[in-house]
Formats: sequence, structure tokens, C-alpha cells
Amino acid sequence: MHNIQELSATLGELLLDKNQRLVTAESCTGGGVATAITDIAGSSAWFDRAFVTYSNEAKFEMLQVSSETLHQEGAVSEAVVTEMARGALQFSNGTLSVAISGIAGPGGGTEDKPVGTVCFAWASSSGWSLTETCCFRGDRAQVRQQAVLHALLILYHSVLEGRPFK
Repeated sequence: MHNIQELSATLGELLLDKNQRLVTAESCTGGGVATAITDIAGSSAWFDRAFVTYSNEAKFEMLQVSSETLHQEGAVSEAVVTEMARGALQFSNGTLSVAISGIAGPGGGTEDKPVGTVCFAWASSSGWSLTETCCFRGDRAQVRQQAVLHALLILYHSVLEGRPFK
């Protein structure tokens, strides 16, 4: 299933069936996951809210990402997205979250973190969590689109298998 709209609708059905609510914390995708979700009619039954925290200040102020973590690890790190995912749950009515931070390009990449590097974290109110770093190829729009699709695919498979609720 690689159609974002179909994937979002199917994810919504699963979340609704399990009485779960999703919240997003996005940086490089700029609310792309939230847009994909809210494109689905009725998503308010299973989607709570989105935090678009593009700047480090927003990550700190809205999600309480530690300034120490931001300074030591950098905004594009699994440590930061883990804190973003936890903060999204803390400051919402969500039971499941996804957080994304990355370098969509064309600039901003380094040898250690090239353009296309995107960090993800998923977390649930039951204590489940997962982190992953991917390196996508393409231009800015393609990197962002791949990140949105990846975030939704992992959510879908995790919910389908019941991982976040154990």
C-alpha cells in the first residue's frame, strides 16, 4: 500500500477500531503527515492535533525538547525526535504519536548527516516506542513525500500488529 491517501484512510479505520488517537510532531515535513491525515473525512474521530515545530525554539517551547539534547545531538537526531514524540503525547489527547526531523535539502547536509537524512520516532501512551533514521534520495519535495509515506507505513504496520498497545 503506497498511496498516501489510501494508507491514511486505512490507518484511520484501524485507530478508530482500537479507540486510539494520533498526534504528530513534525519538523522537516512541515505538517505533511497531518495534512495526509486530515485529507480524510472523519479524521477528527482518530486524529487529535499536530505540532509543527520547525525551529529549535518551537521544539523546546511546544514539546519541551531539552535544550541540552538539541545542542548535543542536533535537531536531526533520534534523541530529539524521541523527545518530540513524548512531548506530543504529553501536550495532547493523543495515545499514539509520530515525530519527524530531517534535512530535506537542497542545503543543510553534512558528511555525517547528508541531505535526505530523516529521523523518526513513534510512541504510545502505553510506553511503546520506536526510532529509526532513514536516508531518502531526491529533491526537497521528494524527500518530504518519502518521509510522510514512511511515517504512515510504520504507523499502519505497528497498529495492525498491535505493537503500540502492549
